[in-house]
Amino acid sequence: MKFLKSKKTDLILQKIYEKAKIKRFIQFLVGSFIVASAFNLFFSPNNLVPGGMSGASVILNAVFGWDNSLVILTGSCILLIASYFLLGWEKTRGSILGSLLFPICVKLTANIGAYIDIDSTQLLLTTIFGAVLYGFGAGMIFKAGYTSGGTDILNQILSKYLHISIGNSILMSDGLIVLSSAFVFGINKLMYSLIILYIVSFITDRVILGISDSKAFYIITDEEEKVKDYILKYLNHGVTIFNAKGGYKKEKQTVLMCVLPTKEYYKLKEGLHEIDPDSFFVVTDAYEVFGGE
Repeated sequence: MKFLKSKKTDLILQKIYEKAKIKRFIQFLVGSFIVASAFNLFFSPNNLVPGGMSGASVILNAVFGWDNSLVILTGSCILLIASYFLLGWEKTRGSILGSLLFPICVKLTANIGAYIDIDSTQLLLTTIFGAVLYGFGAGMIFKAGYTSGGTDILNQILSKYLHISIGNSILMSDGLIVLSSAFVFGINKLMYSLIILYIVSFITDRVILGISDSKAFYIITDEEEKVKDYILKYLNHGVTIFNAKGGYKKEKQTVLMCVLPTKEYYKLKEGLHEIDPDSFFVVTDAYEVFGGE
């Protein structure tokens, strides 16, 4: 039985995103303001590059004097157009809201430094505290099922066309942006930026759920084909099927195993609830994932 006909797919995704819609949007908005505040309070004034479009805006602001929010908005819109042609509408529409609202939050918090006085002479303390706050806000955004656009779109494009994992594409895009900061701000600022990247990634993962980059799902469901098709055709991740036997009733059953990035935990968890509310699944941290496509 084919599950992912377009209308059925749209219906399930609509149910997922309609669930607690207002609460999730508020969480996304608060997270965006926290990220934007951390950026304008700690990173931009001290020429610290956190990666992504935010990091690129710091570099371009220093070189050309371009407004940070305008750089982020322009870059995100260009990537949205590229995403539409390279990834399709389904992948693109999920990034539209973040691509438009995040630069607005950056603009609204641009003068936050005038109200909160931070001693920038303690650069290491500024780096650590700013990265923790930035990572906390980013975690709230992803946990709500949203993205902030920007290089999140680029990472999906790189992953698809270079046949690399999302993790490697993040390392490539953010790594190039951060490394380029050395030519503008020097090696010392590069080292601080590398600290920011690590702390932001560390805190973001913990806010979303758990302590690893990936999650392993073990699923028992009566809707095996529907769940399998959902994972394969919409989430674009592989599925391994185990033959098992219940310990109490001794009945034969199958277990679906899937490993996916922590950022996509929300999509699979809510998708399972919509496809089969009675499904049973266990989620564990996958500390190292190697092989596969």
